[in-house]
Amino acid sequence: MIDFSSDRQRMVDTQLRGRGISDARILDAMLRVPRHEFVPEALRAEAYEDHPLPIGDGQTISQPYVVAVMLESLQLTSTSTVLEIGTGSGYVTALLGELACRVFSIERHADLASQARVVLAALGYANVNIVTGDGTLGLPAQSPYDAIMVSAAAFEIPSALLSQLREGGRMIIPVGSPESQQLQFIRMHNGQPVISLRDSVRFVPLISQRD
Repeated sequence: MIDFSSDRQRMVDTQLRGRGISDARILDAMLRVPRHEFVPEALRAEAYEDHPLPIGDGQTISQPYVVAVMLESLQLTSTSTVLEIGTGSGYVTALLGELACRVFSIERHADLASQARVVLAALGYANVNIVTGDGTLGLPAQSPYDAIMVSAAAFEIPSALLSQLREGGRMIIPVGSPESQQLQFIRMHNGQPVISLRDSVRFVPLISQRD
């Protein structure tokens, strides 16, 4: 078996810490989670490079730096309850499982959801729950959430997701067209979303099953 620990260390040192990611819990989590387990076997040699990779069904596993930026904005604690929109490979789900108390994740592709469940279970993540469904609707039965992380780009922020954030809750979501997107950070204050703009990004589209 190939030992990827040095590749993971290099990723953390150069792509993350070297570009300004300073949250020790996030750096430690990204050092622990084996990203190569979440990519197709043929692409494992590229698992710790600074770019996204295809995972099937037209979906990708996001660039490590962008993942770290999004995670850092959410200010998660060991007591947080988190909703993830777009499970994909399950890599970010694992990171959220390292950082938070409970994680609920929605994936619209049943085969990706199934693969992610298998990998996450094999790695021992017992505090994550993956649901196959429409991410634009969120998961109201488990709300309110301390944080919501959306790993697909919406033309506008889904109102259902805003309604599932608790007071003081945070959400990070890419918003825009397929050609031009920007991360938006939302914090609920006095029952209203306060929005600030962050990095420019490129994500696959957030698609409603009603579309």
